[in-house]
Formats: sequence, structure tokens, C-alpha cells
Amino acid sequence: MSPKQDPVPIIDYSLLTSSTVDDRLKVVQDLGKACEDWGCFMLVNHGIPETLIEEMMDASNEFFNMTKDEKLEFEAHGVLDPIRCSTGFNPDNKNKDLLWREYLRLIVHPDFHCPHKPSGFSDLASVYVKRTRTVAMELVKGVSESLGFEASYMNQELNLDSGFQLLAINYYPSRMEFDGSRGLMPHTDHGLLTLLYENGVPGLEVLRDGKWVGMSDVPNAFAVLNSDHVEIFSNGKYKSKLHRTVVKDERTRITLVNPNGPSLNTIIGPSPRLLNDENPPHYLPMKYSEYLELQTKLIMAGKHAFDKIQLQN
Repeated sequence: MSPKQDPVPIIDYSLLTSSTVDDRLKVVQDLGKACEDWGCFMLVNHGIPETLIEEMMDASNEFFNMTKDEKLEFEAHGVLDPIRCSTGFNPDNKNKDLLWREYLRLIVHPDFHCPHKPSGFSDLASVYVKRTRTVAMELVKGVSESLGFEASYMNQELNLDSGFQLLAINYYPSRMEFDGSRGLMPHTDHGLLTLLYENGVPGLEVLRDGKWVGMSDVPNAFAVLNSDHVEIFSNGKYKSKLHRTVVKDERTRITLVNPNGPSLNTIIGPSPRLLNDENPPHYLPMKYSEYLELQTKLIMAGKHAFDKIQLQN
């Protein structure tokens, strides 16, 4: 019998915002352990109303159920285009062994962008991303403290007040719509932390000790993943989390994904406060906008941007 898999760590957000010093100290320690040992965790008691999330899911479903011609208005290709939409799939595609999904990607901070339809979608998304950004920035404070810094250190060093935030909405059609493999190949995300919420249809898996582990069994929780720039800034202490999506359910799966990163003009390398003779830098500094462009180009070639910035010590 194989050994039982440890459960994915659970972090209680309400303790992170608690006025009780001992509660906050304990959850900061737990947060650091989760970031170091797992590279991910489930976030509960985050304070974002379930009704708001349900309304976002409904509005997202409505967007993807528009006609292909309606969605073509929002089609774009550049990584820094404010609105990017894949405009649909071909049900007659013979190459159905490829993992597939449809997506809408929006730059929502420092400037907010959103399609003007369906009706009410933009207003709803504006409220949602403000709430998720508040949660993400509190988590970054906790991560900063877990690394031995002041709570405000990462915010100041990475210019997070002007930080780059995306809202990526992924739509994995039901088997009735698309009878092929649905999902995303293994990858890591740019930025510091990625927040992900799913509509109750499982699919997210993370690599843990050489095995793929599901992250879908905690009600009303966000999955939070370490991203590339928390690994870079921590000089490898907190590894970026390799993850994938494999949808086996017959139902439509929708995910709301928030990558949160530094400002586009910020040059990110290992924090100088972590470096010494025993811990030299493991990554080359690079401007965040340049990393985004590089990552997009390399993904197309089946490579990773880390290949270009990792140093061999």
C-alpha cells in the first residue's frame, strides 16, 4: 500500500488580518512553511462574499457563451494587450489529443480593463479584482515577514502599489461542447502569488514529490500558488509551483485566476538582504515587462524563462 499523501496546507486569512499578535505570528510561520515546503496552499476565511464569486462565474459563463463573432472584438495577441480573448474552438478539430480551453485575460491593475459586454460584467469584475487584490497584498505582507523582512518590505522593493495584476478567466467546455482533452499543460506563473477560484468542477493539480496532487476539496477556498518572482526574490527559498489542469468531469469548468506581480518597470532579482558568501544570487535581475515578453516567446518553444535567468553556482 502506498503511503498516504499529506493534505495541501490550509491558511486562515482571518488570522493574518487579526489584531492578536500571537495569531498573526503563528499564521505567518504557517504561511512561510507552506510556501517553502509545498509552494502552494488553500486560503480559507478570505472574506470575499460567495455571492460575488457566484455572480462572477455566471457573468463569465455568459461572456463565453456569446457568439464567436461577438468575442472576436476582444481578440488580441500581445502579452501586454489590455484585453486578450481566445475566440472559440473548432468542434471539427481532428487533433483532439491536445489539452484545450478558452480564455479571457484582462489587465486590471494599475489600470482596469474589461469588455463592455455582457451587460454589468465590467462593473462586477471591477469589484471582484479590488477584493482579490486586497487579499493578495495582505498575503504578500505575510510572505515578506516569513522571509524575515518587515511586512512592507516586498511592497516597497517591488513597487506593488503600481503592481501588475491580471484577471484570467478560463473556460473548459462540457463534453457536449467539446469531446476532447480539456486542460492546461504543466507550467508556472509569472508574478509573486496567483489566486485561483474554481466553479466546483475539479481539475487543478500541483506536482508534489514527483506525483500530481489535486487541490480541489476545500469549500469556498482560493488555491494560492507561488509564482516565478517570489522564487527569484527569495533567491530560491520559495519555489515557483509547477501546476497543470486536467478536466475529467463532464461539466463545464470555469476558473477565476489572479496573477499578482511587481510593476512592469521594476527590475526583479534576489533580495540583497538575503545574499551573502554562503547564499550567492541564483538568478539574474530582469525587468518584469521583459520577463513577461520572454516567457511568452519561450512557452511557444516549449521552454521556460527561468532557463535564461538562472545562474549556475
